[in-house]
Amino acid sequence: MTRISAGVPRPQYPFDVRHGDVWRIAIPACLAFVTEPFAGIVDAAVIGRLGDAGLLAGLSIGAVAFNTMFALAFFLRFGTAGLTAQAVGARDPLDGIFHLARALLFAAALGLLVLIFARPVLAGFQFWFDPPPGAAPAFADYFAMRTFSVPFVLINFVLLGWFYGRAEAMTGLLLQIVINVLNIVLSVAFVAWLGLGVKGVAFATVLAQASAAMLGLALVLRHYGGLTRIRSILSISALGNMAELRRMFALSRDLTIRSVALTGAIAYFAAQAGKEGDAALAAVGVLLQLAGFANFLLDGIATAVEQLSGRAVGANWRPAFERSIRLSFLWGAVLAVALFAILLGAGGAAIDLVSTSPDVRQAARQYLIMAAIIPLTGMPAYVLDGVMIGATMNRIMRNGMLVSLAVFLLVTWTLQPPLQLWGLWIAYHAMLLVRAGIYARWIARQKHRIFSAVPGPAGVGGA
Repeated sequence: MTRISAGVPRPQYPFDVRHGDVWRIAIPACLAFVTEPFAGIVDAAVIGRLGDAGLLAGLSIGAVAFNTMFALAFFLRFGTAGLTAQAVGARDPLDGIFHLARALLFAAALGLLVLIFARPVLAGFQFWFDPPPGAAPAFADYFAMRTFSVPFVLINFVLLGWFYGRAEAMTGLLLQIVINVLNIVLSVAFVAWLGLGVKGVAFATVLAQASAAMLGLALVLRHYGGLTRIRSILSISALGNMAELRRMFALSRDLTIRSVALTGAIAYFAAQAGKEGDAALAAVGVLLQLAGFANFLLDGIATAVEQLSGRAVGANWRPAFERSIRLSFLWGAVLAVALFAILLGAGGAAIDLVSTSPDVRQAARQYLIMAAIIPLTGMPAYVLDGVMIGATMNRIMRNGMLVSLAVFLLVTWTLQPPLQLWGLWIAYHAMLLVRAGIYARWIARQKHRIFSAVPGPAGVGGA
């Protein structure tokens, strides 16, 4: 939760939020998020051209395993973005360096733990996925090499959160481009030219993530005037501030639980779709991929409101907080309607491009409308997610997602038996709408507590 003491006046730093402020963050963020899937597509293509189905299957399972791990660690970006935006709004002259330093140390320690326990983690995923004999060696090779990317990925999460929290969306886009372009170029070189197979794809990811982390850290050093000055600012006592550490760990815990609940809902959706047959499962996969591209664009709006609402909380300026929400909803609605029309109009051609199976094509077209309306039902949840992250309302995010998951399961158990896949889709949309409703209600209730009515003396500490 946002750390505000009831009855204690805080300084106010008024600022205005304009349409351009939203898009200066949203456009680069949209472009950055949309580039993410392309590296994975190229990885699959270069391995697929080797003609060994086992290699491609092993790569696919490995990608899912790491995506699952990183989804659980995404709190590093969310938490850093919210805390940094609040520091910027509060006119912290150090731009939240203590939040950044603590998060970087936490990310490095977490990455080191994954490296130390790589074998048990691999064994756990092997048990969970139970890869077929032809895919198991490729999965193990890919996992063993790509594990070395984990510390760099987690550090990049923190860096992206810090840059987005400071409204430096173009720098975030630059880091994403470095990661994905290097990954693509190196994957092609290592596989097509050097014949390294899945190990080459994994090694390309390691080098790409490491390069972006080094670049991001260099930009941080330049911002603060070099390593010597940073060392003069940071102290062990300040970094070890127990109140701030408890706040960071509480934020991390709640955002992790939220991510587990969201990932669990999507996994359950896929598992239940599988009970309707292979064609239904494949169709759901295709439709969720199409909706995923739309979600990446909406995430750009969510990233904008993360920074603007967090800055407003730090500045103790309620008008900017409320206007950032209004403008984000306005442009979110415009974008959602456009994406709905695009998915509905071009979805059939996209389905044919992705799948050549007549059964999958037919099933996907049957439920295309349910995927096309995801931007409409999901937009309020995505925007309010951004508000929650910016205001660090972590407990409300956690509890709202858990309640939404319960609603999703209840509607699924009620409607799937009579309506089959239609009932499952309805449950998914119900989860999105309930989540948005819970968040909207709590934001309205918390505004009076977050913003002090009486300004205090200007000034902010560096912790």
